[in-house]
Amino acid sequence: MKKLIILAILFPLFILRAQSQDTNIPATWPDSIYTGKHGRMHVQGVAVDQANGHVYFSFTDRLIKTDFSGKLLGRVTGFLGHLGDLEFNPADSKVYGSLEYKNDAIGKGIRTTLGAGHSDESGFYIAIFDGAQITRPDMDANTQEVFRTVYLSEVVKDYEAQVQVGDKMRPHRFACSGIDGVTFAPAIGRANRRKMYLYVAYGVYGNTNRVDNDHQVILKYDVANWNKYAKRLSQDNLHRSGPARPAEKYFVKTGNTTYGVQNLAYDLHSGNLFAAVYRGKKAQFPNYDLFVIDGRAKPRESQLQSDNRTITVKPLSLSQAGPKDPGTGVRGWHFKWGAMGLCPLGDGLFYISHPSKSRDGQQQSTIHLYRWIGDHENAFAKIR
Repeated sequence: MKKLIILAILFPLFILRAQSQDTNIPATWPDSIYTGKHGRMHVQGVAVDQANGHVYFSFTDRLIKTDFSGKLLGRVTGFLGHLGDLEFNPADSKVYGSLEYKNDAIGKGIRTTLGAGHSDESGFYIAIFDGAQITRPDMDANTQEVFRTVYLSEVVKDYEAQVQVGDKMRPHRFACSGIDGVTFAPAIGRANRRKMYLYVAYGVYGNTNRVDNDHQVILKYDVANWNKYAKRLSQDNLHRSGPARPAEKYFVKTGNTTYGVQNLAYDLHSGNLFAAVYRGKKAQFPNYDLFVIDGRAKPRESQLQSDNRTITVKPLSLSQAGPKDPGTGVRGWHFKWGAMGLCPLGDGLFYISHPSKSRDGQQQSTIHLYRWIGDHENAFAKIR
């Protein structure tokens, strides 16, 4: 009888404790979501429409829409460029993604894999998808009214530039290889946290023989009036409709990485921006996989060497959390996942992609629910 009384007292306390541990995790969010198999090119990014229970995945040449069970709801195929990181914008209920058309090894490799002819024309865009119109599999990117694009001339200028590095001429200012990571976040370093801006991260070539590629470059755009720029994209005749310049151009000293920021994510809980990369190969740097940018630290002007001259730039600060490399002062984490899908959910929660290849050679991914830890040992902890 005493045991029953004790259990009757302790059981509600156990339930309350269990509930308190998971109070920030909505019951509708599964621990993991599997994408299914989607062709020969790997997953690039993930975005979640929490209100409607939809998840979007970019698989380089296609966009996938599922529900929270992983059921396929729609698919847009036919991209001849590189569809990269994704971000859902609650302000207009659209999905934003980086979209590249370029004539380097990546661009030529994509077109070769897809059996398309090569093109010397380069263009870098933000693709804006209307998820409500993505309603069935195998919708054609060339003919369906499901997305518009905005041209980013600043990126093209840096990509096509020839610059002096030491005693040699090198292609691509700041080693710009295009764009990939995208996210919406408030103005960095300002008290007003209500207005959101689009941040777009450069890809950066991982050339170990040049010294001007040790910063990440991040552009800031106000998208409030982007309807006047957004146009349908003909992949055989790239348009040039977009803003003349970004609102801001920021630099982050991380050491060189391989193709720059792959996934960029703003976490409302911490107020920081998370940058997942393919680690670099320069021995003098720690070559972390994950960097966290302090979203509240005000950028202050500094000098940087570019094209054999000194230029004034606005550097962003890395968070003071996590391991610090004693030689360079760079902070970050070694974390295996995130470069192929890092999606913030609020309250320090993230969906993080674990990509893999099926036995028949097709690409697939499972996203897992993680919580941000950010101590000196761990970046994230997997939920349950």
